[in-house]
Amino acid sequence: MADSFPQEAVSRGNLRSETVLVLALSLGASAVSSLISFVGSLTKPGGLQDQAAKLNGSYAPDRPWLDLSWQMFGIATALVPVALVAHLLIREGTGLRAIGFDRARPWFDLGRGTLVAAGIGSAGLAFYLVAHATGFSLTVVPESLPEVWWKFPVLILSAIQNSVVEEVIVVGYLLRRLGQLGWTPMAALVASSVLRGSYHLYQGIGGFIGNVVMGVVFVLLYRRWGRVGPLVVAHALLDIGAFVGYALLAGRVDWLPTL
Repeated sequence: MADSFPQEAVSRGNLRSETVLVLALSLGASAVSSLISFVGSLTKPGGLQDQAAKLNGSYAPDRPWLDLSWQMFGIATALVPVALVAHLLIREGTGLRAIGFDRARPWFDLGRGTLVAAGIGSAGLAFYLVAHATGFSLTVVPESLPEVWWKFPVLILSAIQNSVVEEVIVVGYLLRRLGQLGWTPMAALVASSVLRGSYHLYQGIGGFIGNVVMGVVFVLLYRRWGRVGPLVVAHALLDIGAFVGYALLAGRVDWLPTL
């Protein structure tokens, strides 16, 4: 049966199946989960701003070593889809260097990523505060960990894990595969950006819109630089600022929404 199909058609079919499976194991599944969570928030009595979207919570309150074990397990297993992408790209004959996630230009990645984080961070915070005040966003609680010695290291590792998973998969890998499948640049940009917004929908409409815009910016920067390295740096710095900043400021300043 396989000999009756052109090799190109078989190859595209395999690439399509591969892409669906990678997303189903990672951010595609997160998007579905986020949609279900958003529907639950919409149908719950009260406004969105009266509900919380919690990140980085405790798995075992009052049992810090067990909690730490679960935290590290969660971070490690979340990176498995990235390892899968690396494996698939190596089989293709390229590896992660094909999407610019390597050590070839560390200072470029760090410098550009820091600049991007500085620009997006302030605008993103302002957008969130407006969206929350107008009822389009849940109250985002970036962390609710107990006051233990490993709290800030875990928050930083969680931020790095988020950035690696999202930028490697939703930008570098997805755009590469969609291009190989014949998608136009505009269609691929829309798909990547909407996917990014979708798995943040648990935060509300504001989280969806803000991340779609961020997705567009990141895709354009990736196409300009040909590297996801700066995007990983930028995303990590943004999440570190959100997680650690919330831990230090929540309840101490009036302008930061809390529940």
